[in-house]
Parts: sequence; C-alpha cells; structure tokens
Amino acid sequence: MNTINPGYVVVEGPIGVGKTSLAMRLADAFGAQPLLEQPQENPFLERFYQSRKQFALPTQLFFLFQRARQIEPLKQSDMFNNGYVADFLLDKDRLFARANLDDDELRLYEQVYAQMSLHLPVPDLVIYLQAPVEVLHERMRRRGVEYERRIDREYLQLLVDAYTQFFHHYTAAPLLVVNAERINIVDNDDDFQMLLSHIRKIRSGRHFLNPLAASL
Repeated sequence: MNTINPGYVVVEGPIGVGKTSLAMRLADAFGAQPLLEQPQENPFLERFYQSRKQFALPTQLFFLFQRARQIEPLKQSDMFNNGYVADFLLDKDRLFARANLDDDELRLYEQVYAQMSLHLPVPDLVIYLQAPVEVLHERMRRRGVEYERRIDREYLQLLVDAYTQFFHHYTAAPLLVVNAERINIVDNDDDFQMLLSHIRKIRSGRHFLNPLAASL
C-alpha cells in the first residue's frame, strides 16, 4: 500500500468516533474514492432510535441492502485502479444484527444475508477507532444530529462492547487499532501524519496506535 494506490482501506468504529471524517480525509490523501454509509437514506433509522425493538429488523435489512449495493463496484477487476476508502465493513453488519434483533428476527436476517451470496474482496487494511462512551457521547452532542440525541449511554456501551469483541477475534485483514480518545486525526495535521506513517508500515498482522500511552 502507498499514497498513490492504497487498494481497499476500511475505517470502522462505533458511532461518534469519527470514522466517516477520517475515511474522507484518507481518501483525499490517497487520491482514492470514498465509499461512505448513507444513514440519512434509511427511512427507519429515526424511528429505530425512538423504539429500537419495533424497528430493529427493517432498519437492519435496509442497511444490509444499502451496504451490499454500495460495495458492488468492489467486485470488478479494476477496483484497485484508484483505490477505495470505506467507512464501513460489511462483516460488522452482523454485529448490529446480534445486538438489536430477537432470535426469530436474527434467523430471518441470517437467511437473507446468506441468500445474497456476497463474495467480496478482503480489505488491504482495516482501521478500528476506539474511544470511551463518554467521549463518543460528547462528540455526538457537539455534532447535533437530531436522532442521535435519543441514543442513551447504555445502548452506546452495548455497541462499544460489541465492537471490542468483534475486533478482538477479527483476522480477515491487517488491522490497525487506534486509540482515538485524545487525538484529532481529522483536523490536526500532526496527528493525521502520525497515523499515515503507521499505515504505510503495515503489510500484515495486528497493530496498535496509542498516542496517550506514548505521551505518559
């Protein structure tokens, strides 16, 4: 991977951690195409945060179909000509399904997922951004998205724990785990360049970037 053609890079992490903003900045730095989730297109999302149990299944299925449609271009043989930087990993779709669906709904979701027969390329790198619930909650408050105000800390903690568990076992692609609690890799150029220097070194395996620990 290099600054000319990064291949297929994914930025992941819980809501509020800054994955979309970082994905856009990385795409610009690499001259790659951003591949971004479009939550505003999901007609069930706002109702989901009002009544999670009632609207979990249609919300989840809409996102599954949307994400599958978005990554369809990655199946083409010329996908690496310019590279892609995405702010979602389809593998983690099941993370939300297991967190929000009851047993019958989850069985239906898994059947739909299997029937789609998605044969997707493996990312060249996955960047997993971590931050405590208090930090995520404050970042969501500052950006002022209306439906996000209904996200309580208990649900946010559930997602943080689910992401931690998911990436603890993730081995499908090279992984860079970033402690994003006290760095600004979107607006601070020094922090961003530090991240880029780590990205350029990664070819395989699991790696960690914890600026807080380094400063102590």
